[in-house]
Amino acid sequence: MGLLAEDVAALLGLRLTPAQVAAFERYAAELASWNAHTNLTAITDAEGVRVRHFLDSLTVVKAAALGDGTRVIDVGTGAGFPGLPLKIAFPAIELTLLEATGKKVRFLEHICAVLGIEAVVLHARAEEAGRQPELRESYDLVLARAVARLPTLLEYLLPLARVGGRCIAMKGHTAHSEVEDSARALSVLGGRLASITAVELPAIAEARYLVAIDKAAPTPAAYPRKPGTPSQRPL
Repeated sequence: MGLLAEDVAALLGLRLTPAQVAAFERYAAELASWNAHTNLTAITDAEGVRVRHFLDSLTVVKAAALGDGTRVIDVGTGAGFPGLPLKIAFPAIELTLLEATGKKVRFLEHICAVLGIEAVVLHARAEEAGRQPELRESYDLVLARAVARLPTLLEYLLPLARVGGRCIAMKGHTAHSEVEDSARALSVLGGRLASITAVELPAIAEARYLVAIDKAAPTPAAYPRKPGTPSQRPL
């Protein structure tokens, strides 16, 4: 993982401590071990994990500030991306990992225990979480990577963001067209496009973008709709 520290410094201007590098190494080892018997990710080679999981996750810093006590929720986190790499690099953030698949929740609980990471792991769908009073409109930063197209995804993310907070959707080459298709969802749910930031990763040809959405107004009480509806009938 020495290359990870070099890439993080060159691409993002961040310095990882030896302890943080060791945490990433343990994370990679546990991910490979679990993936041998539990399907957590299709990316299993060391280089892919380093670049497409760890480094990609850390690029969130190009579109968001992560200060002490920043409340962050990672929606549909899977095996912990992008939330856990950000927590390793910025241990003072308050992280919640939201995941609907039980086997992935068990891995998240395991890896947090192994790495000594304090994070809340929630086993729930985003539509359910967005209606819980203790979660709704309470996060400074709401993240998602490879969860759904943006018109659907915004109904998962914006109900969780506080007014004045930010949502970041990590997207590929369809980022701009998805934003164009999201005008109604943004208007209805209280969001406003802040920026679309291009990201380049070492040895990765395909385009990567961070779509940043600011929470400009409260989300109406009718949203999110019942589980399944946002994907079946996007706004």
